[in-house]
Amino acid sequence: MLIGVPKEIKNHEYRVGMTPGSVREAVTHGHEVLVQTVAGAGIGASDADYRAAGARIADTAAEVWAQAQMIVKVKEPQAVERAQLRAGQTLFTYLHLAPDPEQTKDLVASGATCIAYETVTAANGGLPLLAPMSEVAGRMSIQAGASCLERSKGGRGLLLGGVPGVEAGKVLILGGGVVGSNAAIMAIGLGAQVVVIDRSVDVLRRLVAQFGTSIQTAVSTRDSIERHLADSDLVIGGVLIPGASAPKLVSKAMLKLMRPGAVIVDVAIDQGGCFETSRATTHAEPTYEVDGIVHYCVANMPGGVPRTSTMALNNVTLPFILELANKGARQALLDNLHLRAGLNVAGGKVTNAEVAHALGYEAVDPLTWLK
Repeated sequence: MLIGVPKEIKNHEYRVGMTPGSVREAVTHGHEVLVQTVAGAGIGASDADYRAAGARIADTAAEVWAQAQMIVKVKEPQAVERAQLRAGQTLFTYLHLAPDPEQTKDLVASGATCIAYETVTAANGGLPLLAPMSEVAGRMSIQAGASCLERSKGGRGLLLGGVPGVEAGKVLILGGGVVGSNAAIMAIGLGAQVVVIDRSVDVLRRLVAQFGTSIQTAVSTRDSIERHLADSDLVIGGVLIPGASAPKLVSKAMLKLMRPGAVIVDVAIDQGGCFETSRATTHAEPTYEVDGIVHYCVANMPGGVPRTSTMALNNVTLPFILELANKGARQALLDNLHLRAGLNVAGGKVTNAEVAHALGYEAVDPLTWLK
């Protein structure tokens, strides 16, 4: 199979779909890989590195999209990229379709087979291709939030960990999954007061077993959220319903409960965000204010640390890339139910029930389309 790796074009996105090491593995399995020139520059991988791994280098993205049977990316295809998709071509990348009707419409119109990293499942019920980026984003959320708390950036002028004789800041984490637990690791490490809210008592038990008395926990109710919003300095949104739009846990009216200069970091923004006032921002312009509350809603947070993120992502995507290339997309999807869970759009149909429900499409069972 001819695998194509275009350069990412989303604002300040420096990751790349395949590292030279991943390319070498694919070539060893008998496949061709076409990489757009300087696609790996953001992670320090040169065209020479890719050539040494066995790739061919394309001068333009158009060449990659026109020739490749499978496109491997990181972020969702932008409009100019979606226009180049075609029937019979496979797209393997993050999609986050539920809050993105325009992208969904274009993918449906393309007739391509579109597999989303974020809905591929594992035998243990996890999301193995989402987990590493959630780990990165969770850890970055505290780093970004602590920076936004500086007065020059609109924040309360507070050092999150405090100093001897001065109380540490309070971090409220909404959602105790991969994002939330990794945010807690960083916040605890800085010496902050940490509260995690989740709707699952079992999740809270796991967090207490992991962190002990370093955190407080609460079951998610409107009352518990409002109570903790009132004295939190930094609020992390880390809720996830796989494939679906994130629930809006904090309304605009609830912002008035918060102290001026408090900071919101909405890691759930890829799925629409869990704050009513959230809208996607970029690394170039990461924040804005609503009612005196600083909002950080960068939709590709891990793109800010591309070396770490790309390596972590390739560790988990490579086996699926090879399976798709070795068997062809249709057979690979038939054989692997976990990969099949990642199929979101195929042959002009929406094959993910959550996406279909969110955007008003009729959901088609992936097996029905595949057979």
